[in-house]
Amino acid sequence: MSKDYTFNPGDFVVYPAHGVGQVTEIQKTAVAGQDLELIAINFNKDKLTLRIPKPNAQKTGLRQISSASIMDEALNTLKGKAKIKRTQWGKRSQEYMAKINSGDPVAVAEVLRDLYKDPNKSEQTYSERQIYDQAMARLVSEYAVVKKVKEDEAAVKLASILQSKVSA
Repeated sequence: MSKDYTFNPGDFVVYPAHGVGQVTEIQKTAVAGQDLELIAINFNKDKLTLRIPKPNAQKTGLRQISSASIMDEALNTLKGKAKIKRTQWGKRSQEYMAKINSGDPVAVAEVLRDLYKDPNKSEQTYSERQIYDQAMARLVSEYAVVKKVKEDEAAVKLASILQSKVSA
């Protein structure tokens, strides 16, 4: 993943806790008598604008959108065999959420791969479905920006990759 911590208005970025957003501006403001540069990021889906002090961008995990090669690695991960640990669901769900919130598309793809169930054969529990949907939303939004497609096209592509594992 890119370790470039320069952000400009119009750039798409990934903030681990919220997913893909777009930098709207770099604003200078005075806080407690100190001048501070803030990166303003808009998350359209969540109707949220987040302002992060520029010096803290790296610590918070804010990063540029993944490269095409990283996204291809994530897609290859989706094609792999599920690796489900034989631990209690509570512990696994925490691990899945940590992967989703890491902001790493390959880790998010691992969650999707492990939680995917053939819709024609088995059901997911409510909590599995919630985590699966959150992981799918994160990967779809970044895939759409990287591949320059609409999110619904990205969702169809990712779902077809997962479905092809079942029919293979």
